Amino acid sequence: MELNKLTRVGDVVKENFKAAQIFDKNRIDFCCGGGISIEEACKKANANAEKLIAELELVVYRNDPDSKYIDSLELDELSDYIVKRHHSYVVDNIPFLLQKLDKLCNVHGANHPELFDIKGLFSQVAENLLAHLQKEENILFPYIKELVNLKHGKVNGVAGLGKAAEVIAELDEEHTGEGNRFAQIAQLSSDYNCPPDGCNTYKVTFQTLSDFEKDLHRHIHLENNILFIKAIALETEFKRRKNN
Repeated sequence: MELNKLTRVGDVVKENFKAAQIFDKNRIDFCCGGGISIEEACKKANANAEKLIAELELVVYRNDPDSKYIDSLELDELSDYIVKRHHSYVVDNIPFLLQKLDKLCNVHGANHPELFDIKGLFSQVAENLLAHLQKEENILFPYIKELVNLKHGKVNGVAGLGKAAEVIAELDEEHTGEGNRFAQIAQLSSDYNCPPDGCNTYKVTFQTLSDFEKDLHRHIHLENNILFIKAIALETEFKRRKNN
């Protein structure tokens, strides 16, 4: 790929996911904010675009078989991958984090009142994400599979052709909301740094929160920057054929 100031942030991470670390280091949102150019992202983050591009060049042009594999998947296969890898991660880790945050509030809340805010924010994230996953698994992903079947001639048409863009707009807005909530959690927790008086549970909980955020960023990246864009493009092509 050609790497310059006009290159979309999301396209860089799509090419090589290791670039995500460089964007993170420069406080640039590559998942929810992946739709803008490097130049625009640098202006928002007060970062030097030339310096950032030089850093990215050291990574992006290296072979990244995982990113190539993800980008080569059919959209139904990518949907299944997201469910098995990222949706299951969310479902598995929410109960653990809710329990541990509740314990931290009871034990350390007097000295660290920010824990109550963190617990409240994560509870919102948990509730919203679980509903969000159901919307994807019950509405969008089955529809995407219908589009793929239409592409391969397995069906003659798709019911409700044109709904992907509307559903994706809602999902994209929800991604932004949960990303913002996790940004607040990171700030309240001093980027998940355990305080000196924190116990082992404190450390494990903060590390798990950090891991959860990283996984969520990759999860959103796969959807916003790859799956959603390709799904809308495929849907648009079928709408064009239908109207001609």
